[in-house]
Amino acid sequence: MSEVDKRDLEAKGFYKLSWVQRFGFASGDLAQNLIYQTVASQLMFFCTDVYILGGDRSKAAGIASTLMLIVRFVDMVWDPIVGAFIDKNHPRWGKYRSYLIIGGIPLTVFSALTFWNKFAPSVPYIYITYILLSLSYTLVNVPYGAINSSLTRDNDEITMLTSLPIKNLIGKKNMFYVFLTVAVAGNAILYVASRMNANDWWYRIGNLIKSTGVCVATGYQWALVPEVISYGEWKTGRRISAIVNAITGLFFKAGFALGGAIPGWIIQASGYVSPPAGESTLPKDPMAWFTTLSIYFVIGFIILVFCFTQTKERVVMEEGQTNSVKVSDFWTEFTRNPPLVVVSLFFIVSFVMQNISNTSNNYLMNDLYKQKSSAQEAIRWTVCVIPAILAIICMIIISRYSLTDEKIEKINKEIEERNATKDSA
Repeated sequence: MSEVDKRDLEAKGFYKLSWVQRFGFASGDLAQNLIYQTVASQLMFFCTDVYILGGDRSKAAGIASTLMLIVRFVDMVWDPIVGAFIDKNHPRWGKYRSYLIIGGIPLTVFSALTFWNKFAPSVPYIYITYILLSLSYTLVNVPYGAINSSLTRDNDEITMLTSLPIKNLIGKKNMFYVFLTVAVAGNAILYVASRMNANDWWYRIGNLIKSTGVCVATGYQWALVPEVISYGEWKTGRRISAIVNAITGLFFKAGFALGGAIPGWIIQASGYVSPPAGESTLPKDPMAWFTTLSIYFVIGFIILVFCFTQTKERVVMEEGQTNSVKVSDFWTEFTRNPPLVVVSLFFIVSFVMQNISNTSNNYLMNDLYKQKSSAQEAIRWTVCVIPAILAIICMIIISRYSLTDEKIEKINKEIEERNATKDSA
């Protein structure tokens, strides 16, 4: 391709990204995983076995589950506001990437404070820190998701940011079918291993297989978000990236909340009782938890800063177009964008699947056989059986996704032609 052709494509939004830029964008996802997903996977066990939320070992799981669900109702109000605010405003450090720093600082601080044992077993303290953590996470996650679709209109480039080369070999939907099946196989190994009181290596093998399937399936789904953004722009003429990411972000966090809450309710109903610190195989020293997780969170923030330095928004609405963006666009866009509905449903079910297993895995490894039989089986179901059922439901949902690579390419070209016509008018 000649330099003239390259400049012409870039003028239309079809930018080619360097490997450093691709790595820089991907590092933002790693940073958020080090912070938010660490919180999501460890908070339930921390509340029930370290912090002893509410002071009663037999009731801590139920209290923690209710906490996680209530916070999502706060998100239902907060996320649309953040999405509309970000789409309407243009900070000088970048329309979207500015918030990696603005939101990243409080996210790191409140994540660490959530695991501070100073006020144990206070319920209000955990509520306050976890709500503030969640509000801060929205300020990072919504604009970060919007960065993806603002880097370029080139669908191959966008897919390269969030997927694996195997997608080109087996196809978009088959990616989900194959790796969700892998996740089911891993769950089956874990269930059988726990039943047979197998060697720890079988647990490691089962977790590796399960995690591979889940991580690829839930990771690749983010490549669908820029597609539904382009679809919405094609239908309405407005590229409201932050609004769309607020929608998927809400379903993502709802999935994480349910995935964290359901195990707590099931485990408490089954009669699970946290073993005293001296009888547990897992560490329960509060300062060790606070120090170790704080290191994770600080590293995550440093990586967020790196992501900020390596990304740049190129495909965004002009300031004049953003004046009409409002909070109600959150629900309007959801109802008029069928592919977005499918993606949102996939988000909530897939992240329930992921987090229900991750949240419960500590209980599976924490002297399972010292619990009564009903608690043992409840833990097996939350780690293995329920996630496997949800993986099958995910396959059914993604089968309804209608945007093929060919259709997305056609949509982007039509948007390009429409914009060119406006510019020449």
